[in-house]
Amino acid sequence: MNRQELINQINSKKSFLCVGLDTDTKKIPQHLLSCDDPIFEFNRQIIDATAPYCIAYKPNLAFYECGGLKGMEAFEKTINYLRENYPNHMIIADAKRGDIGNTSKMYARAFFEEMDVDALTIAPYMGEDSVTPFLGYDGKWVILLALTSNKGSQDFQLISDTEGKRLFEHVLTKSQEWADENQMMYVVGATQGRMFEDIRRMAPRHFLLVPGIGAQGGSLEEVCRYGMIPGDCGLIVNSSRAIIYADSTENFAKVAGEKAKEVQLQMAALLK
Repeated sequence: MNRQELINQINSKKSFLCVGLDTDTKKIPQHLLSCDDPIFEFNRQIIDATAPYCIAYKPNLAFYECGGLKGMEAFEKTINYLRENYPNHMIIADAKRGDIGNTSKMYARAFFEEMDVDALTIAPYMGEDSVTPFLGYDGKWVILLALTSNKGSQDFQLISDTEGKRLFEHVLTKSQEWADENQMMYVVGATQGRMFEDIRRMAPRHFLLVPGIGAQGGSLEEVCRYGMIPGDCGLIVNSSRAIIYADSTENFAKVAGEKAKEVQLQMAALLK
């Protein structure tokens, strides 16, 4: 999926919602545990219910890897289901990979060739040669961690050098030497508020993947006020727990769809 296709999807659906598939067998409705593949069955129903209201899905690899081979089979089935039934939705693998060049090359093959996802989250702190192997695929996206929503983000990301330039700002400026806004996005947590102004001064055209609304307390209105690009939107806002775990009964998928629709309606108003 290229940049213009992504923008077209946002404009067509009046939504920039990404539904996070952080599927935990300890949290899904109990009646699903009798299914042959509870994780996939949960994902399938969530996807069918929320697809009209979102433009992307973001499975978090940790929730699948912890299940061993069965968990990864559920991940693969989820990707295939999306490709076959919802081919216009972006698939973001939230894996936060990043290692020496040869290892990154293998990660890139795994996610972009074998799994065929559209985008992959990458940790940038080993530098250029750990990121560039992911950039050799047409229509695929690297999403670099820039300024995250977790409490510990300040431990390193906000450290300043002698000139007052913060570490996340170095990430933004240096990484733009490796790829432009047609291949690279950045992760910026919704809880960062007006820091989006600083991000936009340094990355005015790049899409931002924004986790942290809903259960983590980030403000959608604030994210849009300081981070939206007029005309292009420039945002993919993720919500996971607040949508997929909104209900634990047999009506869980219906309720998830309703929650996704609520967010979509807010986004439609903000896009105006």
